[in-house]
Amino acid sequence: MVRFVLLMVLTANVYAAGSTVDIDTAAKIYQAAEIREQVRASLGAMPEHIRQLFAADASAQLSPPQLDAVTAAAVRGFRIDVFEAPALQSLAEHLDASTVAKTGAFLASDLGKRMVSADVVLATLGEANIDKVMNGETTAPSTPKRDELIDKLERATHSTESTVDIFLSMGESVAVGTAVGSGMDPVAVEARAHKSGEASRAGLEQNMRAPMRRFMAYGYRDLSDSDLNHLLSFMESAAGKRYNTAYNASMSAGFDAMGRRTGEQLGESLRELAQASMAAPPSSLPPAGIAAPPPVLPH
Repeated sequence: MVRFVLLMVLTANVYAAGSTVDIDTAAKIYQAAEIREQVRASLGAMPEHIRQLFAADASAQLSPPQLDAVTAAAVRGFRIDVFEAPALQSLAEHLDASTVAKTGAFLASDLGKRMVSADVVLATLGEANIDKVMNGETTAPSTPKRDELIDKLERATHSTESTVDIFLSMGESVAVGTAVGSGMDPVAVEARAHKSGEASRAGLEQNMRAPMRRFMAYGYRDLSDSDLNHLLSFMESAAGKRYNTAYNASMSAGFDAMGRRTGEQLGESLRELAQASMAAPPSSLPPAGIAAPPPVLPH
């Protein structure tokens, strides 16, 4: 399902109290959905995005060596091996045997395979092309009926909400990690980042809904209206809803882990730079804008 690209969950805990599955079982769904391939495609752009957020924070006024430390920390933090363990654990915790069976059957079907293939192609378009799609410069032919189907599918999968939530949550993780690594008070930093993120949530969702629908429409341009109807039926089924929740929770857990790793690496580097220069480390890090999603979103 198209996400993020694109990527937390509004209903992340709805099924958390139910039975779960083991990691090996969850891994089968993870592999069938080709989540690794989609996430890996989004990681290359993350170091530059994180650097830009810190560079744009006028209150911090980071030096070139400090910005280089931001980039280096993001390179070490945003890695697929950092993502996968927590993502798989969360996926297992949010699935049950019935959902695995029905979702596995769907993903193994002709429509399921074509959906996953479209997702992978979309995730690997590259930042410039993804921007063009989300901005409406590159579009797919459509009709009022098809637009309606895409709208319903976007809402059924919580595509916009989950994307925004993933990046708000990831931003908090970067903030907390930075605080821990640099010796700042992580509780205070987390509270500030959370407050900033929540203040921006409604506006982010409003601004992103149309781009996310364009993204979904373009990605599924080769699926027929009948295909979209069948896809919508699965996503609105009990199994589809639980899979959607598990998928989003998995993405959030993985990106949270990468964000925290990045923050910890950055905090340590900034502290070392400060000690080397006998200067105090920046006291206002990380910037509030760390919670805002970039133009290119992981799926």
